[in-house]
Amino acid sequence: MGVRELGLPERIGSTDSLPSKVTIWEVGPRDGLQNEAEVVPVEVKLEFLDRLAGAGLTTLEATSFVHPKWVPQLADAEEVLARLHRHDGVRYPVLVPNERGLDRALAADVTHIAVFASATETFARRNLNSGLDAQFAMFEPVIGRAREAGLDVRGYVSMCFGDPWEGAVPPEQVVAVGKRLLDAGCSQLSLGDTIGVATAASVERVLDAFTEAGVTIGDLAVHFHDTYGQALANTLAALRKGVTTVDSSAGGLGGCPYAESATGNLATEDLVWLLDGLGVEHGVDLDALVETSVWMAGKLGRPSPSRVVRALAG
Repeated sequence: MGVRELGLPERIGSTDSLPSKVTIWEVGPRDGLQNEAEVVPVEVKLEFLDRLAGAGLTTLEATSFVHPKWVPQLADAEEVLARLHRHDGVRYPVLVPNERGLDRALAADVTHIAVFASATETFARRNLNSGLDAQFAMFEPVIGRAREAGLDVRGYVSMCFGDPWEGAVPPEQVVAVGKRLLDAGCSQLSLGDTIGVATAASVERVLDAFTEAGVTIGDLAVHFHDTYGQALANTLAALRKGVTTVDSSAGGLGGCPYAESATGNLATEDLVWLLDGLGVEHGVDLDALVETSVWMAGKLGRPSPSRVVRALAG
């Protein structure tokens, strides 16, 4: 059941600044599952991806080529990609941490990759074993080789709004990292609220800082966590600034293994409910998506944290 079936308005308030269509970048199969203590069987991951594509999602972040020692859950990346049923019109990007990961991605015939950078010194050292500036020594060769091979490259920037060790992050620091990724060849930046501390005002400040630095708003995506219950409010603020790509995770799965205070990602179902209420096109079948998240929750042995899933699944 959607907002239309409930008789709610398709548009709420003034929508002059809202995009007519939003691309949902589904991170559930990668970011959503990477923290699971029990290894999810390949067959379950494959069915999850197939169900998500069947629900109308057109960008599914399938897995990561991070070293299995660090994320054992994704040690089966090659097998997942080899056995994946690829739907027409669906992209299956993978996360690539370094040149070795890129080698694995190229061998698997991947066409879209993402690299993961930090906006802060401390998180770069803890997560990447590198400094804020030194991290680019890893990423720039990866981006360059990937572009030469014809791959599309996305850049994630973590800790864009707050860092558990450094506190609030200056927007100009986030812009400096993001612009360097764009200059290296990334086609899009995903700005991550890794520990979920952003508010609508801080989202606006960071987006304004990028546009003031000459970055096109269409090159920016947002990735919110719901630690303080602000993910949807932050999403709306980003939409009103012109952002047209939003990351989310089916059922609200996920967190960050290197930031203990991070909770789950924005739930895709909650995002779809918001977009439906705003009259923004997204192409996703909410009922099929809810069914998928209920199914996955059963496989994981716990209920979905998504409020929309809980409401519609009864």
